[in-house]
Amino acid sequence: MSTATPTVPGVNWRAVAGLTAGAIALYLGFRALPTGTNLHHMDFRVSGADALEMCDPSRPQFIPVVASRSPVRVELRATVADGSVAPTAGRSSRFTLTLATAGGQPIGPVDLLTVHTRKLHLLVIDPTMGDYQHLHPTPGARAGEWEFEHTPARGGVYRVFADFTPVVTGRGLYAFADYTAGDGAAGAGAGEPAAAVPLGGEAATGPWRFRLATQDGGAVRAGVATTLVFAGRETDGGTVPLALVMDAYAHLVAFDADRSGFAHLHPRGATPGDYRVTPPDPRAPTLFFDLTIPRPGGYIVWAQINLADGQHFLPFALTVVP
Repeated sequence: MSTATPTVPGVNWRAVAGLTAGAIALYLGFRALPTGTNLHHMDFRVSGADALEMCDPSRPQFIPVVASRSPVRVELRATVADGSVAPTAGRSSRFTLTLATAGGQPIGPVDLLTVHTRKLHLLVIDPTMGDYQHLHPTPGARAGEWEFEHTPARGGVYRVFADFTPVVTGRGLYAFADYTAGDGAAGAGAGEPAAAVPLGGEAATGPWRFRLATQDGGAVRAGVATTLVFAGRETDGGTVPLALVMDAYAHLVAFDADRSGFAHLHPRGATPGDYRVTPPDPRAPTLFFDLTIPRPGGYIVWAQINLADGQHFLPFALTVVP
């Protein structure tokens, strides 16, 4: 019985075999190209209950960072010189943040994607949630070290949330650390913490007014997807010079009363993941943010915007009902 390969008229099997071999070689070549990171997908996985899941940026939601087990370890220390004071309200202190996997592998710039113009975002909030700052540390002298400066507006335990995206996963990941600020120089250079405006009210900064409300005017309900509308105006009917800040015309960050986590929101774009929407109407800028918060309670939503005179942070009080 013959076992010869059947032939198909008009097909050059030798050419097909050559193309197939070339495609396989090209695929293996691309797989072998260095990515710069020595970390692997499994370095950012943790199993079992309360494991912190990596976030899909197209599905914005509140992340319970503190109650979850993260595959990343964060250590934070103030790098004050001999004879200087520890972190104190009203004074700038320099900090070193060490970022590593649960297995102890340092996480440096080559291990993280650039997201919204930065490798690593720090969301720093005080116990009253009246002092919020968004910081971007720079790589330190040692692998896994990141350095930044922070001036607390008041004394107390500040919580520092780290927001980053590993190269090998392409999904957002989070961790946190705390530090205590003394209150010996409260108000000396940091300014008074802002008072939150109730949802639906207007927050003022210079001649501009900004309002945050739900799209349908109703309440925000736990576990239900909500659309928030952020709108601005100039008191005399002039323009609102919104400019890009970290590749978006505004950022919203929501914290719960226990500071157990946060939601980092970006305006809805024309396509998922595209936050640089068409520049809003300068006389009546309006941006839409999608959000899901799983638990009822009180929240503070901080809006970060870039105007003609620099960046501004505006707090809004949000109550999520059952």
